[in-house]
Amino acid sequence: MYSDVSFVSSLAMIALGLWLLTWSANRFVDGAAALSHKFGVAPFIIGMVVIGFGTSAPEMAVSALSAASGHSDISLGNAYGSNIYNIAIILGAVALIRPIVTNTFTSFSSAVLLVIVSLFSGFLVWHGGGFSRIDALLSLVAFAVLLPVSCWLERKNGASTQEDIIEAPSIDHPIFLTVLGLILLVGSSHFLVWGAVDVARAFGVSELMVGLTIVAAGTSLPELASAIASARKGQNDFVMGNIVGSNFFNTLAVVGVSGLVRPFSCEGGYVLTRDLWVMVLLSAMIALFGCSFCCRKEGVIGRVKGACWIIMFVLYFVLLLIQEQR
Repeated sequence: MYSDVSFVSSLAMIALGLWLLTWSANRFVDGAAALSHKFGVAPFIIGMVVIGFGTSAPEMAVSALSAASGHSDISLGNAYGSNIYNIAIILGAVALIRPIVTNTFTSFSSAVLLVIVSLFSGFLVWHGGGFSRIDALLSLVAFAVLLPVSCWLERKNGASTQEDIIEAPSIDHPIFLTVLGLILLVGSSHFLVWGAVDVARAFGVSELMVGLTIVAAGTSLPELASAIASARKGQNDFVMGNIVGSNFFNTLAVVGVSGLVRPFSCEGGYVLTRDLWVMVLLSAMIALFGCSFCCRKEGVIGRVKGACWIIMFVLYFVLLLIQEQR
């Protein structure tokens, strides 16, 4: 019997875990950005590699711990759910605050990259009914190959130049701050996973549902905070790079590391018939919304397009609730 005290303590662990994840991820990003700034890297690359991957560290920590604990549904739901949340809610919210001016090449190439890696990840899960260690290795190899290729294409064809380089925060000890942020990320992920699993058991909710909602939204808070801050400063490449890098990292590296820690099965459920295709559709819409079809180098993701993404997420969430009741 699940007691009231246990329930309250589980909620407290979730709240503490989410707060620590957000705080530590922000410290990690600040430290990493200060280190990377010395190399004169353009905004989109900083956003994709440093901020995108840095803010995805919570997803990595939570998914790896979930896999090690035998809760693979939370692991996979966290990765796919975070991708859906990143595009529909974060890009949607940023566009509502301030229209996002995007480079047409960046929008198109980003959308193609995310669609390809999403379908590849879905195929690996589908063909064997789960993720074996071989599948995990293939996912990580794809990540290692596609990352430098995508960065090279952006450097060659993107609009970012040396003059666009963002200012890094002034930090006295960036290495210490980066290491501290990573340590706290791993520690806080324990609180979040334990609390989420207990709440799922208390309400009789599937772990996949918890991973797609509570954990996915919670581990995406760093992306949301950094994207909104970037939008207010007019750093559009920084916003897009953050989301693209995060989703790229989640789909290949997070799922791959989770499968390497412990192979998992995925028979039945809605991951392949619902969540994967929502993720693919939202990724493709980056090209539809962000590309200019009038022979211009720049496109605009305005408030109407941002509202469309948010409405889609609301409909998706309603579908989650309906199917969870069955």
